[in-house]
Order: sequence, then C-alpha cells, then structure tokens
Amino acid sequence: MIKNAVLFLSVLVFSSCDSFKEEQKPEAVARVNNSYLYPDDIKGIVPDGTSKEDSIAIVNSFINRWASQKLLYNAAEVNLSEDKQKEYDNLVNQYKIDLYTKAYIEELVKRSVDTLVTDADIKAYYDLHKDNFRTTETLVRLKYIKLDKNHPKFNNIRTKFLSNNKKDIKALNDISIQFKSFAFNDSTWVNMNQVYTKLPFITPDNRDKYIDNAISYQYPDSTDVYMVKVVKVLGKNSISPYGYIKPTLQQLIINSRKLELIKKLEKEITDDAIKNNKYEIYK
Repeated sequence: MIKNAVLFLSVLVFSSCDSFKEEQKPEAVARVNNSYLYPDDIKGIVPDGTSKEDSIAIVNSFINRWASQKLLYNAAEVNLSEDKQKEYDNLVNQYKIDLYTKAYIEELVKRSVDTLVTDADIKAYYDLHKDNFRTTETLVRLKYIKLDKNHPKFNNIRTKFLSNNKKDIKALNDISIQFKSFAFNDSTWVNMNQVYTKLPFITPDNRDKYIDNAISYQYPDSTDVYMVKVVKVLGKNSISPYGYIKPTLQQLIINSRKLELIKKLEKEITDDAIKNNKYEIYK
C-alpha cells in the first residue's frame, strides 16, 4: 500500500513538473535587465524592398529605441516617488477605462442611432435654432463667365448672361466648353475665399467695389473678359442661409441623437445594475 502511494506520488510530481514547465521561447534579440526583445517583436518593421544596409539600420534603430525606453522606465520606477507613481498608475488605469468605454459606447451607438435625417427634420431644426447660426464671414450669391474678349459671339453671350431666363442659362451651359471658367448657379451661397479664387481681380482691399447687391459688370484683363452678376451679399453676423448650413445642420441633428442615445444607454445600464443588485450606494 505504501509502495503504491509512493509510486503514485512520483508520477504526480513528474506530471506536475511537465505541466509547469515554461514554454520554450525563441532566442532573444536584446535584453534590458529582466525584459527581453524577441524576433516577433521586430517583425514587419522593415518595409518590403529595403536594402540590406538600410534594413540593418532600421532594426538597430528600433532596438536602441526599445532599450532606451526600457532603461528610462526602469530608472523612473527607482527614482520617482511612490505618490508620483500612484498618480501615473491611476492616470493609466483611467485612460484604459475611458478607452474601453468610449469604444463600447461608439459601437452601440453605431448600431442603434437613427442616421436618417429628412429635409423636414432639418428645416424644423433650422427654424427652431436659426438665430444661433450666425455668419462668421461675408457670403455671396453670384454668377460669372470668363471668356476670350475676341469671342465671335461675345455680345450674344453677354445678353444671355444678363438675362434671368432659364432658357438663356441653359443655352450658355450648352456652349460652356467655350468658356475658360464659369459658374451659373447664383442661388448657391459661397464665401469670399471662393470668390477670390474664381475671380482673382477681386481682393480684400477692393471687394466693396466689385461685391455688392444686384450689380453687374465686366472686368477685362490682357486677353479675357470676366462677366459678373452679383445677386445678393450677406454680411458677417447675419442669420446663416438655410441652404448654406444644411449639411452642418444634418450632422448636428445626428450628433444630438447620439448624445441622447448615450444618455439613455448610461441610464439603462445603471438602472439594470441596481435592479440586479450589481450596484448600490452605501449611506
């Protein structure tokens, strides 16, 4: 009986030794105190097609940087006060919590938030909050053509350009390949930076001369002529036009829905925890 017990114990000991035997790791590339850098740690740091000399330089630089960080970290552990280390450990733990919860909430919101925003939704939001949306720059509605000053149909083009008839604008669109540049959609608001780009003869210093409500003019340069018709100008701190800020309003509505959903999720998860006795406040 005793012999059998000894034999069983021997088998158990040897089995346990095998179970706790450390997995063999590949030969380390570098060591700093008790930290090791292995080939897998540097895998993929060298781009394909890199020469042998450059590959060696990249790997050596990586190893030296790894060693420097480890040595500095070890020195910090020795030299920083316990209070300071606790402070940084708390920051690291809080960052981890924030990172995980943010990623989790974003995933839940992505699955659940309603991103369909109708024109009626946007218009209702605009009407309710439009006084909060003020222009921070001058906005303009205009149309223009840049064409050769010797164009054979110059006068005909000018007549059609100054017309408010949709057929005339369509006729100009049909021959727009003949123009050096143009923009006919004078119902769209643009900012002054776009105007300066398209009409380079206009500058911040002279813009009051060329940008005003309901004016039309021609501006000749060496070989071409700009025909310009300004429909309307909107100064700074005016209520932003609906069409101009519509894309912004759409995103604001979606963001508002996200915030509401996040609040709802936070409340539901807290209420559920209280209900299931997973969360309680001690008084």
